[in-house]
Amino acid sequence: MSDSVNSRRGFLKKAGLISAGMTIIPGRVMSGFGHKAPSDKLNIAGVGIGGKGHVNLKGMSAENIVALCDVDWKYADLCFKEFPNAKKYWDWRKMFDEMAGSIDGVMVATADHSHALIAAHALTLGKHVYCQKPLTHSVYESRLLTKLAAKHKVATQMGNQGNSGDGVRQLCEWIWNNEIGEIREVHAWTDRPIWPQGIPRPTAVTPVPKTLNWDLFIGSAPMRPYNEIYTPWNWRGWWDFGTGAFGDMACHVMDPIYRSLKLGYPDKVRGSSTSINTESAPQAETVEFSFPARENMPKFAMPAVKVHWYDGGLLPNLSDLLPAGENLMADGLGGCLFIGSKDTLMCGCGGYNARLLSGRVPDVKPYLRRIPGGSVFYPDGPHEQDWIRACKESPENRTEGTSNFAYSGPFNEMVMLGVLAIRLQGLNKALAWDGVNMRFTNIAPGEELKIVKSDDFKVVDGHPTFEKKYETFNAMESAKGYIRHNYRDGWSLPAMP
Repeated sequence: MSDSVNSRRGFLKKAGLISAGMTIIPGRVMSGFGHKAPSDKLNIAGVGIGGKGHVNLKGMSAENIVALCDVDWKYADLCFKEFPNAKKYWDWRKMFDEMAGSIDGVMVATADHSHALIAAHALTLGKHVYCQKPLTHSVYESRLLTKLAAKHKVATQMGNQGNSGDGVRQLCEWIWNNEIGEIREVHAWTDRPIWPQGIPRPTAVTPVPKTLNWDLFIGSAPMRPYNEIYTPWNWRGWWDFGTGAFGDMACHVMDPIYRSLKLGYPDKVRGSSTSINTESAPQAETVEFSFPARENMPKFAMPAVKVHWYDGGLLPNLSDLLPAGENLMADGLGGCLFIGSKDTLMCGCGGYNARLLSGRVPDVKPYLRRIPGGSVFYPDGPHEQDWIRACKESPENRTEGTSNFAYSGPFNEMVMLGVLAIRLQGLNKALAWDGVNMRFTNIAPGEELKIVKSDDFKVVDGHPTFEKKYETFNAMESAKGYIRHNYRDGWSLPAMP
């Protein structure tokens, strides 16, 4: 029997014991559990360290970086060199099996489809978790991480760093003070994607580089032949691995909307996009969410509201409202427009540079907790450091990071629902959503969903020819699979608490 098989069985056995109710040992006895004094350093493991994960670890570098894991050791080489004392791994399961007793926290920045697997198992082992956005690849995975984090009482944070900025706090204070009145309409946008999308699966099969473990990259997704177009980084545009521009950027851009309007579950959602196929997210898309009224705040009423999303170069067409020459992409990432009954508020990505279109500057005394360093535009570092602070506090006295999984889990469910609206747009209707039970209520058992498999255009002797090939799916079964994935054999999530 191979060492890797033994290792994986050992890891699963340990994870099963803990999730079955093992007593958690205090931090003074075993590293990784209970309270740590602020002067103590955390032992942190990083999984997915070639791209954004490397940046996140730099934001945590005052702690002990004890283990590094990546499926692509060429892409990860700079991070390996920066933290030469960390033990190197290909497989996070083996890392957990060998080092569970000496790891306090886990940073996850792999491709989207691997986030939940790694984060969920880390949570069952009692580890603090910092997980990049989007938090998960499906609605069910988001719900699972929310419940596991609550059960194991660890510190968590989704990697939407603008959430730790001063901008979103000021924006909330203004809105909650009723500075722009009731809000029934919000628009949000980004210029992404800046990676390939809307393309068919490549037919060429190329040799796997010796520095890449392709099987581990695929993980829980269906196996496919390797092609260099998939990774590194370009995985974002492929449905099996990423969630497209919406999944990538909505966790940043829409955070001020979800937070300030206390949105919860939408009751309807509808998507529209450029040509869509079975393999890859579209080049441009719009999503409309409908949210019911929420409980009013002392100074601010919260009626039903519609939230509109645009990407791929599409922007809100609000010429009667926006000043002439207004650049909606001034910050290079995206922004939001809150249309109120008294005024209109505009901000950049993550709530940065909030201003009222009337030109008035609200006189509202700041009262929400500010995070050191959060006044700089979209910084890396404060978000990670606020998670580290929370890790070192006991569960009973902890001030949670504002993107902890109790907040970011439900928020990410909304984001994943937007992705599903795009994938199910062929049904040509607003989809009614039962958030509590994670299901669409207006998809009939016999409904069919047609999606383009390939779209060939040729010119022969000056004459154009079009050849679209479709695949037909059962809509209800497809929706269930999008909401809760079926994993490849050998990969599984912990049980829902």
